[in-house]
Amino acid sequence: LYTRTWTVSAAADRVGIRLEGTPLTRTDHGSRELPSEGMLPGAIQVPPDGLPVILGPDGPVTGGYPVIATVLEEDIDIAAQLPPGARVNFELVAPQALNTGEQNAD
Repeated sequence: LYTRTWTVSAAADRVGIRLEGTPLTRTDHGSRELPSEGMLPGAIQVPPDGLPVILGPDGPVTGGYPVIATVLEEDIDIAAQLPPGARVNFELVAPQALNTGEQNAD
């Protein structure tokens, strides 16, 4: 997720922002998926096609897809305004940096 540049798909709305790019490789669990559970806006799930979806304010439960990260709360509004074709890069932020405002240098 963090080593690739993603493009916002035309299939982006209040439910989710679908991203295009080189799909992520998921571990094969056969036909098994995870139990569905509620998610907050900004959760990033990976459906079977390997293309991440950033859940929006009208986002459903995960549908059993793995959730691999979340967008920082202060960045959710920015993500929601990204137009189709916008380029997106994710940066890993250490949990302890959230309290200090400092980002992880790794």
